[in-house]
Amino acid sequence: MKIAIEIDEKYSDTEIRVGCRRLTPELEKMIAMLRMLEMQLTVEKDGVTYLLDVDKVLYVEAVERKTFVYTDEQVYESGLKLYELEQQLEDCGFFRASKSCLIYLKHIEGLKADINRRIRVTMKNGEQIVVSRMYAEELRRRLGLK
Repeated sequence: MKIAIEIDEKYSDTEIRVGCRRLTPELEKMIAMLRMLEMQLTVEKDGVTYLLDVDKVLYVEAVERKTFVYTDEQVYESGLKLYELEQQLEDCGFFRASKSCLIYLKHIEGLKADINRRIRVTMKNGEQIVVSRMYAEELRRRLGLK
């Protein structure tokens, strides 16, 4: 792989061009990570690829080696693993709620103490997500409750 960087005052905006023989899964991941810089996720539904604004994401869940991205109205699939999305999204206000789930703190509507020091989080769409006890204290800290 060759990487060329051209710095010139003639450019008014940053542009990234990718030249390749074919689109590989590794290249798709790299492009997805670059899109994250503009606060968009590359997701897929029914064979169609979409650019999804991160702001619309309620939570992300890993189920059977697949990563699903949930919005108010739709469920999409991401080609990235949960830990990769966590790394990209943690500065945007996302929080690890359990081994298999990230939640967007901005879309939390309510919290309720649950058994075994867990927290039941209600999202703005009414969906309830359980924050495991391993992450519960950090959630309270991030929300300024402790």
